[in-house]
Amino acid sequence: MSIEAVQRELREFVAERDWAQFHSPGNLAKSISIEAAELLEHFQWGELADHERAEVLDELADVLTYCFLLADRLDADPTEIIRTKLAKTRGKYPVEKARGRSAKYDEL
Repeated sequence: MSIEAVQRELREFVAERDWAQFHSPGNLAKSISIEAAELLEHFQWGELADHERAEVLDELADVLTYCFLLADRLDADPTEIIRTKLAKTRGKYPVEKARGRSAKYDEL
């Protein structure tokens, strides 16, 4: 399924429930953070257990859903903003300096 199809389905889901009224950029950003924290809880005390995989994927879906909703609300194409950011990041982290290293760009 394409990103556009996912966004259409999300728009329909939200419209059917009349939830757009609650989806200010601030509320959606808060929801991303909240759901990301719920995702992080699964890794709080160690690595992911096999029995947690489905729950982790549900939390990841929640994070992605709110990210797509926020992008839509900001009239931003997720593919384009990712590509734009990736181009900036490539400049900060050239392969010859960053390969195999986790250092921040200003420490390379």
